[in-house]
Amino acid sequence: MTPAVIQLAAEAAERQSAEVTEVGARVAWVVGLVVFIAFVYWLMRQGWKWRGALQNDLPELPTTPDGLPAHRLALTGRYHGSTTAGQWLDRIVAHGLGVRSRVELTLTDAGLDVVRPGAGDFFVPAAQLRGARLDKGIAGKVLTEGGLLVVTWAHGDKLIDSGFRSDRAAEHAAWVEAINLMNPSITTEGAER
Repeated sequence: MTPAVIQLAAEAAERQSAEVTEVGARVAWVVGLVVFIAFVYWLMRQGWKWRGALQNDLPELPTTPDGLPAHRLALTGRYHGSTTAGQWLDRIVAHGLGVRSRVELTLTDAGLDVVRPGAGDFFVPAAQLRGARLDKGIAGKVLTEGGLLVVTWAHGDKLIDSGFRSDRAAEHAAWVEAINLMNPSITTEGAER
């Protein structure tokens, strides 16, 4: 063997693999991280419950009456949440209004029927509808300009904005016009007379 090969063999024998990380320390870090994530989740849940407790003065949501008249409009899409009217970041979580879900909306002469698979359904009587408009955002959901159908309605002594997005966004304009025509104090542009 040549001296260079002997030297390479000696260097290879001196090299050792990297020191193995202690398993106990690694497990402690993973457990600590899991506990931290669980704590943050618990804080978020407590905040959601606290917000619901602050909104407990909101009456129960009306249910769909029997024998609804024929529908004017219907759509399927997403329900993105409800807020205090005019304050798009003040989410309402009481009675499940803060839960995002799929939605089937039906507008009749009696009012707006909101069917939410996996969440609580509710009904907005025609007398409670205050108007509709196209907007770009509501409580944690921002879309392109006019990408969200926002329906304003009265419930108890509170005005509520509820945000919907149809699977076919071209339908939104017809909904705004139909809902605004149901309330004689609203023009088709959604401005008060």
